[in-house]
Amino acid sequence: MHAHSHSRGPSTPEQVGRERAALGRLLILLAPLFLATVAGMIAMWPHDVSSHIQNDSSAWQAPGVSIIKGTITGVTHGSCDGQPGSGGSGGSEQCAKVTVRIDEGPEAGSSTSVQLNAAVTSSGVRDGQVIRMYRTPAGAKAAYQFYDFERTVPLIVIALAFVAVVIAVARRRGLAAIISLVFAFLIIGRFMLPALISGSSPTWVGLVACSAIMFIVIYVTHGFSTRTTTALLGTLFGLLLTSGLGFATARWAHLTGVTGEDDFVLTASAPDLTLTSVIICGIIVAGLGVLNDVTVTQASAVWELADSARNRRDLYRRAMRIGRDHIASSVYTIAFATAGAALSTLLLLSIYQMPLGDVLRSETFAGEIVRTLVGSIGLVLAVPLTTAIGTMLAWATLHGGGGQGRSGRVPDADRRSAGLAGARGGGPRRGIVDETTPMGPGGRAEPVDRAVRPPSHADDGRRGEDPGNPPGPVDDSYYRRPE
Repeated sequence: MHAHSHSRGPSTPEQVGRERAALGRLLILLAPLFLATVAGMIAMWPHDVSSHIQNDSSAWQAPGVSIIKGTITGVTHGSCDGQPGSGGSGGSEQCAKVTVRIDEGPEAGSSTSVQLNAAVTSSGVRDGQVIRMYRTPAGAKAAYQFYDFERTVPLIVIALAFVAVVIAVARRRGLAAIISLVFAFLIIGRFMLPALISGSSPTWVGLVACSAIMFIVIYVTHGFSTRTTTALLGTLFGLLLTSGLGFATARWAHLTGVTGEDDFVLTASAPDLTLTSVIICGIIVAGLGVLNDVTVTQASAVWELADSARNRRDLYRRAMRIGRDHIASSVYTIAFATAGAALSTLLLLSIYQMPLGDVLRSETFAGEIVRTLVGSIGLVLAVPLTTAIGTMLAWATLHGGGGQGRSGRVPDADRRSAGLAGARGGGPRRGIVDETTPMGPGGRAEPVDRAVRPPSHADDGRRGEDPGNPPGPVDDSYYRRPE
């Protein structure tokens, strides 16, 4: 993650007025997008999701099946011959048969035996561990089958540690980020997923849901200001571009979304859901966090540089140097995150020793490649747009509407030292050369911004005057205390 900087902003009433005017123009641009997002959520809001779900497509949804907790009281290791999931390599693998005390349900307090395959056994099985089991009614006595380990306590502890660290370091802004994250997952869980199951257009669902998330996340986390609104506009542009590219590329590459057994179960459970829609929404959501991070940081960087820039072009050029660093780091961040998520598949394909071309053209890798590249394209193009909008608004707020900047302006102290009588009442002067002005190629003077400095004896001596007895009254305005 990049560090987000925050400038001091406008410091005079005139600059405050300019910023309000700039913010008003931005809000005029954002108002139609906000209304379209709200209208889209209302139009596509899912109402009867259960009618789009087949409840008999998975084992645990069968009548009478439930998931029960139990505690391991005994472990017996043995051969995996004939066990499901066994590699068939003779005695090289070890499975386990565990005795479990049932902790809940109709048979609470009684014991049962559960068989564990080699993969589960190799992860470490010991007495006292809590596991979760399928309970299937089978006549007078129910049958139990291993489902998973119980992980509630570790997940809660890690989540609390995450919240504590974020709030301790980022304080109020960290708390706002946690609250924004909760709202984001509420939108995903209550709107995006049910709308996809109901068969709504995946492109519109992903675009509307992610736009709603950004309206909440940016303003709640970073506050309401011109620079955050600039970042929001750049983020929405990146989302729009990513949505269009994702839809077109998924169709062009003929991505079906079928990469494993779970995808077939998903299709059977939600007949109105097309797996292509999962790919398209995945493309949009995958780059959302990095896109938001880059646009917010880039908008803040523009405002930080606005005070020291010579003109708008110089401000844009300097801000884009920072933006290119953001682009480079974010692109390989997305790529490494994708590689980490697909590490199991990479290992499997490495074992199969398939040709690289066949690997990259497979459904699993083609989907990840499209997701990474399309998200990166939207990210890259959002940076110059955010920088351009921020440059125009920051310069107009801090320096007025002119874009020429301060490069040709000569300070009053330099006018006095150059002996320019009457120049104080005029506008900016150009082409003023004295003996201290450096000369460039062709004998032309290069502009120099000189700091205001007190008169020195060297200056007096250079004019051929006596440093100890200067003729005429001495201008001591530099040493006077302000009235």
